[in-house]
Amino acid sequence: MMKSIAHESAHLHVTGEATFADDIPQLAGTLFIALFISEKAHAKIEAIDFSAVEASAGVVSIITAYDIVGANDCGPIIQDDPILSADEVNYIGQPIFAVVADSYLNARKAVKKAHVTYHELEAVFDLDEADKRQSYVLPPMLLKKGNTQQVFNESDLQLEGRFKVGGQEHFYLEGQVAYAVPQEDGCLHLWCSTQHPTEMQHLVARCCGLDAGQVVVEMRRMGGGFGGKESQSALFCCLASIAAQKLNRPVKCRLDRDDDMLITGKRHHFNYDYRVAFNDTGKIKALQLKMLLGCGYSADLSGPVATRALCHVDNAYSLQQVDLSAIFCKTNTQSNTAFRGFGGPQGAFATEFIIDNIARLTGIDALDVRKNNFYGKTENNVTPYGQIVDDNVIHELVDELEISSDYRARREAIRIFNQTSTVIKKGLALTPVKFGISFNVVHFNQAGALIHIYTDGSVRVNHGGTEMGQGLHTKVAQIVANELGISTNFVRATATDTSKVANTSATAASTGSDLNGKAAQDAARQIKNRLIDFLAEKYAVEKTAIIFINDEVRINQQTLAFRDVIQQAYESRIQLWSDGFYKTPGLHWDKDKLSGSPFYYYAYGASVSEVAIDTLTGEFRLLRADLLHDAGNSINYGIDIGQIEGAFIQGMGWLTTEQLVWNDEGRLMTHAPSTYKIPAVSDCPPVLNVKLFENKNVKDTVMRSKAVGEPPLLLGFSVFFAIRDAISSVSNYKINPPLNAPATAEEILNAVDYCNGFSDD
Repeated sequence: MMKSIAHESAHLHVTGEATFADDIPQLAGTLFIALFISEKAHAKIEAIDFSAVEASAGVVSIITAYDIVGANDCGPIIQDDPILSADEVNYIGQPIFAVVADSYLNARKAVKKAHVTYHELEAVFDLDEADKRQSYVLPPMLLKKGNTQQVFNESDLQLEGRFKVGGQEHFYLEGQVAYAVPQEDGCLHLWCSTQHPTEMQHLVARCCGLDAGQVVVEMRRMGGGFGGKESQSALFCCLASIAAQKLNRPVKCRLDRDDDMLITGKRHHFNYDYRVAFNDTGKIKALQLKMLLGCGYSADLSGPVATRALCHVDNAYSLQQVDLSAIFCKTNTQSNTAFRGFGGPQGAFATEFIIDNIARLTGIDALDVRKNNFYGKTENNVTPYGQIVDDNVIHELVDELEISSDYRARREAIRIFNQTSTVIKKGLALTPVKFGISFNVVHFNQAGALIHIYTDGSVRVNHGGTEMGQGLHTKVAQIVANELGISTNFVRATATDTSKVANTSATAASTGSDLNGKAAQDAARQIKNRLIDFLAEKYAVEKTAIIFINDEVRINQQTLAFRDVIQQAYESRIQLWSDGFYKTPGLHWDKDKLSGSPFYYYAYGASVSEVAIDTLTGEFRLLRADLLHDAGNSINYGIDIGQIEGAFIQGMGWLTTEQLVWNDEGRLMTHAPSTYKIPAVSDCPPVLNVKLFENKNVKDTVMRSKAVGEPPLLLGFSVFFAIRDAISSVSNYKINPPLNAPATAEEILNAVDYCNGFSDD
C-alpha cells in the first residue's frame, strides 16, 4: 500500500479556488445559450413563432436544426439522437432550438417567449406496454448456458415472480457546461465538463463539418459525473460549438438544474420477470430471467449497459444453467445513459432479490443461501458468459466480515427485539459483490500519457483520464512519483487535453487508474531507464547499482539530488520527456454470442446493514453498516476509503429514497432538489465501519491495485435487503415482501400491509 495523501485539488475545492468549466475567464464578446425544450412527450412540430424571441433584448441569433452544417446527431453509437429536433419531438425536455444572447439572463428570458404549435402523437411511458407493442431501440440480447427447461421439468422447488428497480438521477454538483471558442483557420477550442473528451472532439467535428484535428477539447476537472457526463455532455458541447462556428464568437452553454434534469437521461430502470429452480439448501439449479430496460427515446449507451447487466446477473454466484434476456424498451422519456456501475448493479440486484426470496421459502438464513451459491475456487468457477473466475476471494472476505460485524449474534438479537416491538421492526442483511473490471468493448481498454521533466526536477504528467473528484490525478501523480523515487509535491497532473494525448477512452468502467496509471508509469519508466543508462556510463557502474529513492539518486556509495541528476542529463542532451502507452492484456469478447473474457479481473466486497423501520409511517433508518472491500494493494488508502463510503451511500440512495416520478403526460416531476431526495448527512448511519480487505491483485495492474470507482456501489444492496428483512418480520419471516426499489415510505407501507395480511396465519 502506498502513502495516503490528500486529493491534489482538495485545498482548491475547500477554498473555492478550483477552476471548473464555468469559472474559466470569459473572452470579450462571449455569448450565452438558452434552450427551448419540448412541452410534449411525442408530437410533430407544426410551426414555431420566433417573432417575440427576435425582438427580445440582447438576442443575437437563434440556432435551429437547419443551422447545423454537419450531422444533426450526438448519439455515441447509433445515430438516432438529434442535437436539435427538426420536425418531431420524442420526450418532454427535448431541445428544439437555442437562443444565443449577450447574457445568460437575456437568453433565458427570450427563449420563454417562443410559441410552438404541436400535433400530438401517441406516447408510450410504461415498459410493459412498450414490450407489448414491441417498441424497442435495439434488438434483444440473449445469454444462455445449459438447458434450463429440462431442469425445471425435473425440479420440485421452483419460484417465479416480478419486481422492479427504479432509475437514478446523476445529481452531479456541477451541471452540464461547455464553452466553445473559435480559433484561427476555422478551428475550435472547447472547454467542457465531460468524462470523454475524445468523443466530444469527434462529435463536435462531425456536427460542424470539421476534421477531428481542428477541434481541441480541454477538461481540467468536473464537479462530479457518475456517468452522466460520458455521452450526454455531447449535446451541450455540440450546441456551443455550432453557435460559435456560425457567429465566429465565443459561446457558452450552461444549464440550470431544472433544465439539466429535464433534458438529460438517468440510470436505466428495470422490470424483471424470473423463474428459478433450486434445491433444499437454496442452491440455484436453473434461472430464467427477462429484464426490460427503460431506454427512453434513443439507444444512447443502452447496448453496453445491457451487456454489463447480463454479465453481472451472476454476481458472486455460480449459475450453471441460465436463460437470460435483455429487452430494450423505447419510451417517450429522456434517453437513459451510463451511471456508476453501468448496468452491473441492475444485473446483480436481480439475483440478490431472488436469493432473498429463496431464503425465506427454505427457512435458511439468507447469508447461508448466498454461501451455498458462491463460486468455487477450482470448480463451479466459470461464468455464464464463459470466463474463468481465477481470483476468487469472496469466501474469505465474507467470512471475515461475518465475524467482524458479529452477524450471527446480531441476527438473533434482532429476532428477539422484533418479537416484542410492535411498531418498530429491525432488519439485518449481508450481501456480497463480485464486479468485473474492464470495458466490454475490448479496444476501449487502452490509454496514453505524456510526461515532461524540467531542469529543476519538477514533473508534469498529462493523461487521457478525466478528474471528476474521484482522485484520478492524485493517484497518477503518486504512480509517477513512485516510479521516479521523488515526492508527489514535485509532480503535477495537468488538464486532460485532446491535443496532448489523443484517441482516449472515456473515464468510465472503473478503469481510470488501471489504464492511465499504467500509461503514466510506462512513460516515467522510459525516462528513468534513459537516466540509468546515462548515469551508468558516466559513473562507470552497473545499472543495478543505481537507485531512485527519496528525491535522490544513489550510485553505489554516492548520493545525488534528483534535480542535480536531471540537470546533468539535460546538459548531456538526454531526452527528459516521454509518451507512455498501455493496453489491457488477455481480453476477448464476442458481442454476438455474448461470450469470452471481457474482464481483466474482478473486485470483491461485502457489506452488512442494520435498519429499523416504522410500520406505521414507512420510514426507515440505517443504524449501522459494516463494509469490507477488496481494493487490491491500495494506491491511496484515504481516497479509496472515501470512494467506498460515497459509493455505498449512493447505492443506498438509489434503492431507497431516489424516486423518479413522471406524470401521465410524461413530464418528469422530480426535476429539482425540492422533489428529488438524494441521501443527506442525516441519512448516513451513526456507525459506519469501513475496511479494506488485504489482497494484492493477482493480475499485473498498477501497484497490484484494484478499481474502486463502481464496485462499492453494490454494497448498498444490504440496506435494501435489511429493509426487506425488517418488513418480513411482521409475518414471522414467512412471507416475501413485495418490495420494489426504491424502497420509499409508500413502498415499505404497502409491503408491511401485505405481510400483515399473513401475520395471523
